[in-house]
Amino acid sequence: MKVGYKLAAEGFGPKELIAQAVQAERAGFDFVEISDHYHPWLDVQGHSPFAWTVLGGIAARTSRIGLATGVTCPTVRYHPAIIAQAAATLAIMSDDRFTLGIGAGERLNEHVVGQGFPSVRGRHELLREALEIIKLLWQGGYRSYEGKHLRLEDARVFDLPDRLPVIAVAAGGRDAAAMAGELGDGLFTTEPRTDLVEAYRAAGGDGPRYAEVPMAWATTEEAGVREALRTTRWALTGWKVMSELPNPANFEAASATVREEDIRGQFAVGPDPEPYVEAVRTYVEAGYDHIVLQNAGPDPEGFIDFFQKDLGDRIRAL
Repeated sequence: MKVGYKLAAEGFGPKELIAQAVQAERAGFDFVEISDHYHPWLDVQGHSPFAWTVLGGIAARTSRIGLATGVTCPTVRYHPAIIAQAAATLAIMSDDRFTLGIGAGERLNEHVVGQGFPSVRGRHELLREALEIIKLLWQGGYRSYEGKHLRLEDARVFDLPDRLPVIAVAAGGRDAAAMAGELGDGLFTTEPRTDLVEAYRAAGGDGPRYAEVPMAWATTEEAGVREALRTTRWALTGWKVMSELPNPANFEAASATVREEDIRGQFAVGPDPEPYVEAVRTYVEAGYDHIVLQNAGPDPEGFIDFFQKDLGDRIRAL
């Protein structure tokens, strides 16, 4: 099992994120995963730097820890040819430590280029074509592609790593999990759902299975709950809301009724390691082997120290 740390690019500036990644490497995390957003979920989070620049800075400042996007949408705001080039470059810069996490995206980030945001079916069609284009370009040489939605004309990625990055495909349903097994190299989810692992494996998937586990570490339970409610209550709105709303102001309104007891029902909170271990256990038992600790507490450095001293060995024992 590998244990990762989530870099919340919506909550911190680029230099802070790089510093957290350096600290995570020293603390023994196996990888860091960064969200790739244009907007934060809520204005109170206050940040959203360009994830690929931050990853380049992390690659230069670290030597061992793995890097991953969690996740990039390679279809609207980006063309997949750009992501194929970016991921190949980052793999070289990091000495093959990079995993490309990709997904169908959210309106929050993709609408900004003025191209609209398609239906769920349309998003999945786009994601399939994007996967085909990325893998085509990674074969080397000049390549062209004519799809229903996406096109590629005489494109070549000149700098390819000796070992291509793993592509982990995000899935919130069985169809997307099957696509991950068919066209990807790994699975990426945010819920401890065994049915997604089963669909991924049934489609031929045998690679890493990533999952994010929500946490809010603080020196008291109350402080963890308050901070998660302040900055991360959007996470309780459900995927149909999270994928469709266009701006932080909309998430502010949609999450206005989330209460402290709702946070306690979804997040491991407080200073005791046991709730965190039990939260991770549900994901391990569901079949996930790359566990991402997603801390929404008020003190990221304190959480990383908590992992090193009290939590890491207990999670690995699972």
